[in-house]
Amino acid sequence: MEPADLRLPPLLERLRPLLAAESRPVYVVGGTVRDALLRRPIHDIDLVVAVEAIPLAFRLADALGLPAYVLDAERDVGRVIVPGDDLTLDVARFRGPTLEDDLRGRDFTINALALPATESSAAVIDRHGGLDDLRAGVIRAIHERSLADDPVRALRAARFAAQFGFALTGDTATAARSAATDLPDRASPERIRDELTKVLLTGAPQRGVALLHELGLLAVVLPAVAALDGVAQSPPHHEDVLRHTLSVLRYLVQVEGIVGQETADSAAPDDWAADVAMLVAPYRHGLTAHLARQLDGGFSGLALLRWAGLLHDAGKAATQTIDADGRIRFLGHDDVGADLSRGLLARLAFSNEAVRHARDIVAGHMRPLNLALERRTPSRRTTYRYFRALHEAGLDVGLLALADHLATYDGRGQADDWAALLDVIRTLFAAYFDDHERTIAPPRLLDGLAIMALLEEPPGHEIGRLLGLLEEAQAAGEVNSRDEAIALVRRHHNRLPL
Repeated sequence: MEPADLRLPPLLERLRPLLAAESRPVYVVGGTVRDALLRRPIHDIDLVVAVEAIPLAFRLADALGLPAYVLDAERDVGRVIVPGDDLTLDVARFRGPTLEDDLRGRDFTINALALPATESSAAVIDRHGGLDDLRAGVIRAIHERSLADDPVRALRAARFAAQFGFALTGDTATAARSAATDLPDRASPERIRDELTKVLLTGAPQRGVALLHELGLLAVVLPAVAALDGVAQSPPHHEDVLRHTLSVLRYLVQVEGIVGQETADSAAPDDWAADVAMLVAPYRHGLTAHLARQLDGGFSGLALLRWAGLLHDAGKAATQTIDADGRIRFLGHDDVGADLSRGLLARLAFSNEAVRHARDIVAGHMRPLNLALERRTPSRRTTYRYFRALHEAGLDVGLLALADHLATYDGRGQADDWAALLDVIRTLFAAYFDDHERTIAPPRLLDGLAIMALLEEPPGHEIGRLLGLLEEAQAAGEVNSRDEAIALVRRHHNRLPL
């Protein structure tokens, strides 16, 4: 990592002649410089200028033929969208009268770096030792008030630790612990939610969550998860519930990487990854699109799967019982965890759709594992009922069940248990992607109006019940024609004998 070998986005080359025409200096700052030095992908170009940042953003957008909007009128921040490049360009006013004031107002030394935006080979401006800290792999607050002034920065420190594999300095860790108590009163739910989501979307979310717990932040922002620390489990589990949750996140990242054909860490001496690759290969495109989709509020499917992975066992602290023989059980923990998740995500201002989807994943996370215990391929009726209960979340549950099993055994475990789970998930995925119309959502042979006319019944619960019975019978392959549908409706109508 050398300042002379920066890898900045090509868009900056297009901007330089435009910025050179400005009457005041413009600088590239913060994460843009940091990521360029670390040779990481850059998704945000951050520019700062002494005054009139929003007008500059609109001038740049006009010159590039791109859309722009006011991001923060009070702080004088404008944003330019670069379609198709997964790139945004933000132009902000200095956080103070000078560039030095702006850099001092930032969070960590590794983010307090700047470059003149008009010079391709200029030296990095570093007033706080950020270059040395990048080389040393440490996260250091700019000054003693950095985290106290904005407690959300304590969460961000954990995110950077997970994202870059860096360590917090002792003073920064102490400051993060002190900032924890201020988070509920001085940070909006949206800011806390967004920072936690970024922690979960790193390549090592388990490391970030573990650090949040170590710093006392987890108990403040996610008390139901922090409460899992020390909650024991019986074999085949080999970790308490919190450590198991962290392991699930670790394995989930690897399972997702296999789905996306990315290189996942080589974690398994028993080569479970090859089994998962074979399982998902026919459905890779569909699963990738599923995880990439955006739900209401701008939350990706991947983000909500990670949240569900974090919360899937949140109900275990409240449901732990110990039998006379010492066996530990958590009866109903999936339903309790689903309710906890719904409340927690609602308080963090997730959209209703996002809350419902994550809740469904948590509520259903035991279903594939329970089906695998039956040691038989799920029937069409069973598959229909699975997706009727979980909808699209049934796909996420399949991926989470793989990670949950792997975390429980720290690998494949018993060969027959692993094979049974793979068979269940393969059947579920095949039905959803290859046989959706026949098994998951068969076209109706009779609609509600037809049933009402047939039975001379008004609208009501009974019509809905018969529609549900008919759809399930079609999905199970028991009804294949209109005549058979009429016969089923007549047979099950509550005014006629069965």
